[in-house]
Amino acid sequence: MTGTDRRDEELRRYEAILDSIDDAVYAVRPDGTIAYVNDRYAEMKGASREELLGTRLYDWVTDEAAEKTRQVRQEMAAGERDDGVVEYEFLTADGERFPVEMRFSLVGKAGDETEPDGEPFEEFDRVGVIRDVSERKRREEALREKNERLAEFASIVSHDLRNPLNVAEGRLGLAREECDSEHLDHVERAHERMNSLIEDLLTVAHDGEAVDETERVPLRKFVEECWEGVETADATLRIETDREIRADRSRLRQVFENLARNAVEHAGANVTVTVGGLDGGFYVADDGPGIPAADRERVFEPGYTTSDDGTAFGLDIVASVAEAHGWDVRVTDADDGVDGGSRFEFTGVDVLD
Repeated sequence: MTGTDRRDEELRRYEAILDSIDDAVYAVRPDGTIAYVNDRYAEMKGASREELLGTRLYDWVTDEAAEKTRQVRQEMAAGERDDGVVEYEFLTADGERFPVEMRFSLVGKAGDETEPDGEPFEEFDRVGVIRDVSERKRREEALREKNERLAEFASIVSHDLRNPLNVAEGRLGLAREECDSEHLDHVERAHERMNSLIEDLLTVAHDGEAVDETERVPLRKFVEECWEGVETADATLRIETDREIRADRSRLRQVFENLARNAVEHAGANVTVTVGGLDGGFYVADDGPGIPAADRERVFEPGYTTSDDGTAFGLDIVASVAEAHGWDVRVTDADDGVDGGSRFEFTGVDVLD
């Protein structure tokens, strides 16, 4: 077998692999003409490979898509970014459009580089992969609409609840002026619990929204600040990490404060809470009784609680904040020096150190 035959066989093997994947793959020459497309690309475009090869790529796309791609290419050429990622409306040969995500790399000219057998390399300017994200966009839009309805519902309910609650609190104050009864203390605690429920309802409604902006957060200092803002009785805090992460500071505060309250409510006033680092994230653990394995899938559901004092929204808020950041959260047994108890692990976090 000659070098040319081997090269042709290798190319056929690569093409068979590329034609087997669900994403569209393409390669463009320095002059802007299409050098290669796989079957999926031709299928998405609604044209044959023969119709596409040798034509100018930008003749098949919208002006908006072309401009977005040019902008990203300029940023890559200037060293401002390593990878090219563009979301745009894919244009079919029939004029239909649907959302896609394109990832591409600049290859550059081959110059006088050659194959070992002396054959010149094909000159490519860039190669890329395009994925149809229509289903993802539909899910995102459905989730956005759901969150908007939930936020509107929560605002209306909280407003309608606060008015009679404010009246009840005012009447309670007048009642205390007329008599001294232990029953009034129970009424006051009931009012406080109703206020907590309203605040948590609003928090759950708004924390389903994706995080738009993040900032550098040093965990040690931040957790200490959160701890000071929670009624922790005789509980002890241990911090075993100095790492920094990127997060929405106000929402991250809800994670630590709710986990601290959860530990005190379920493990007792003398609980020890430990915050530490793990691969790709961090954890929050306690030395309380722990959570039974059968209940660990349910703890993040709204309304789940084993305490008469909690609002049953705390861990749902924790899960909502994690989801809004794009993190994964799970609960397991505590370890790493913590005797028994629960451990909440957050991964997929943007760790800076």
